[in-house]
Formats: sequence, structure tokens, C-alpha cells
Amino acid sequence: MSGQQHIDTRCVQAGYTPGNGEPRQIPIVQSTTFKYGTGDAMGALFDLEAAGYFYTRLQNPTNDYVAAKIAALEGGTAGMLTSSGQAASFFALFNLCEAGDHIVSSASIYGGTFNLIAVTMKRMGIEATFVDPDCTEEELNAAFQDNTRAVFGETIANPALTVLDIEKFAKAAHAHGVPFVIDNTFPTPVFCRPIEWGADIVTHSTTKYMDGHGVAVGGAIVDAGNFDWMAHADKYPGFTTPDESYHGVVYAERFGKEGAFITKCTTQLMRDLGSIQSPQHAFYLNLGLESLHVRMPKHFENGLAVAEFLSQHEKVSRVSFPHLPGDKYHELAQKYLPKGGSGVVSFVLKDGREAAQRFMEQLKLVAIETHVADARSCCLHPASTTHRQLTAEQLEAAGVPEGLVRMSLGLEAAEDLVADIAQALA
Repeated sequence: MSGQQHIDTRCVQAGYTPGNGEPRQIPIVQSTTFKYGTGDAMGALFDLEAAGYFYTRLQNPTNDYVAAKIAALEGGTAGMLTSSGQAASFFALFNLCEAGDHIVSSASIYGGTFNLIAVTMKRMGIEATFVDPDCTEEELNAAFQDNTRAVFGETIANPALTVLDIEKFAKAAHAHGVPFVIDNTFPTPVFCRPIEWGADIVTHSTTKYMDGHGVAVGGAIVDAGNFDWMAHADKYPGFTTPDESYHGVVYAERFGKEGAFITKCTTQLMRDLGSIQSPQHAFYLNLGLESLHVRMPKHFENGLAVAEFLSQHEKVSRVSFPHLPGDKYHELAQKYLPKGGSGVVSFVLKDGREAAQRFMEQLKLVAIETHVADARSCCLHPASTTHRQLTAEQLEAAGVPEGLVRMSLGLEAAEDLVADIAQALA
């Protein structure tokens, strides 16, 4: 039913339908364990022959209600929650790869995810090739190897605000018989549903706009249910041959295209690595999701107002905001994000590092925080915080010049935000 409903309705209603006399709000099942009358009843759960719960590290009803809502918002067939966005990215990729495999990734992604792929997963024997998101189809195809098992990118990159050509990356992935995984944190499904453009797996840091209030760290993974594991059985034996660590189940046979990915991710990775989101955090996340469709247009409206103001200011040398006319990614934003993108703006002050630091110290409404996508506006100076170990030359090479400020516009009045920025610049 939710597939036919408008996304506004899905934000409020999807994932959980109470029965007669049951709680109207999603209940918080704050329990680690679940009781059964017989060992056989629990054994059927362990064998994946019956639906139910036996230990919250694997699954919990509260989490499953919220994951089902996010899957409905993205137009996927199954979803799961994780303890953070980083865990979602790792689980989504590690569910596809093992030692000796290879990943093709956009080079313009969140720094933490870049390090995850380039450093940590490399230690696990998984190599990666990073490509310029603006590369040609020929250049993209040249990055693939015989052992490539996944393609990764971000809809709107954090903090570069690069808009990915989703169709180009999806087409290349499918031409080489591998799934395309995309992080859709910044636009959320309110502004973009990558599955409609060919993505196979969608991830989120739910800590950001989905929560929207800075109260609960979390992540989510959604499967489109479209990738045919059996058609590429030689590349994905983890899906197409018996899992001897879990009662010999063959995930692609038992759960089909629609359920194999999330079931395998739960029974293998969540079981062994345990990066579960707490039911309490899932409850907070759902409260955020219920207003996501109302909040996102306001975040975008404020972001656009601030970007337009900054683009005319004499002390600003560059503004990055995909929906700003003249922005490098304006055309792709019009294609993939016609109704809006996010409330995040990056801009460079002409007078460099000291000017950026002085500017931020003068702000009254906008707080200095290592965060984005909150109801309250916040900002960060990467050169003196997240990238402070780099030299001026290295900062330029990384696309993070010394005078760059990343600002996330919240839900305040646009006029008040512009006034605060104006007085701080003065």
C-alpha cells in the first residue's frame, strides 16, 4: 500500500500499522531477549524458517518498524538500521566484498567513508580505485577490474557538495555485473530516490536530516530488491552458495532478489559485528521521520537564501550550492534534485584562515559544531578542525582551502540567518 502513497504520507504512516487496541505510536521494545515456550519454536527462528525475534543484536521490533518506513520512503523492498552512518556504509560494502575483492568509488565522498574504504578496508584485503565523479563513461569503465564487486558514491557529497551523475554510475556498475551502492544522506528520499535512477543499495547516516534534532546517532541500509544475485552467482558466492556458518542457508534462493541482501547482512554482519541501533534511538529517529517532508523544504529554502546572499558578498570568493545558478553541479541538480537538495552551503572567504576563524567567532545564531543537518544552524572551519593536520598546499589539493567554511542552515527564519552572517562578515 505504501508504494502508492505520496512520500508525505509515508513519512508519517509507513512501517507500522497498529492493530485494535495497540499503541498508536511505535512501541519501544526495550528488551535484549524474547521468551518462547519451546526450544523448537526458537530453533525455527535460528533456521530462518519462521519470522520473529530472539535477540536484539540481530533484530528488534522497534528497529524493524523504522527500517520498514525508511525502505518505503526510498522505494526499496527491505531495510535495516545500524548504530551509525559509518556502520551502514561498512556493512553495505562488506556484505558484497571479501579479501581479494575490489571497489570502484567516487573520489568525492565524506572523509570518514573515504578513510574507511581507502585505509581500513584495504587492511582487510579489499582494494579500491577512486574516480573523479565528473569522469567520462570511458574513464569510469576503465576503473573496473575482474574482481570488482561494488560501486560506491554519494548523491550529494559531504562537504564538497558534488552532485553525482547517478545514472552514469549505475549504468557502469550494471554493465560490469555489480551493484551500485549510494549514500543518500544529504537530500534524503524527500528530494531524491536513487533507486528510481538505477541504484541497488541506498545507505544513510540517519544522524543527519532523518533525525534532524541532534539526539540520536544512527544509520540505515535499504535494498532496492532489483539486483539478480543468481545471474552473477560466480561473483557473489556468499549469496548463491550455502552459508555453513548459518545452517547452510542459500540467501538468494531462500529470500530472492527482494530479501537476500538485508537477510545476509543481518545474519552474518550484525550477528558477528553487532553494530545495532538501540530501540530508544530508533524511536527518536521515527519522530524525526514523521516531519522529514515538512523540514527538508525549509532547510533547502534557507540554504538557497544564504547561498544567494554570500554569492553577492565582496568578502566571499566562492560559494558551493548545487542549486545556485552558475554552480558547477547546477545542471545535475536540476536533473536529480528538481525540488531541492539540502541546507548545506560551503563558501570561501578571500582573506583565508584567520578571516574564516574570526567570522565564525562573531556568529550569534549559527553555532560552531562538528555536525550538519540539524534543526539548529551550525558551521565548521575544516582547515582548523577536521583537516587541521594538512598543510596549506595539501588543503588546496583536497579541495578544502584555508578560508573554506561549511555551514548547515537549520529551521530558523532565513532573514535572521542572513542578518547573523552579514554582521559576522562585517
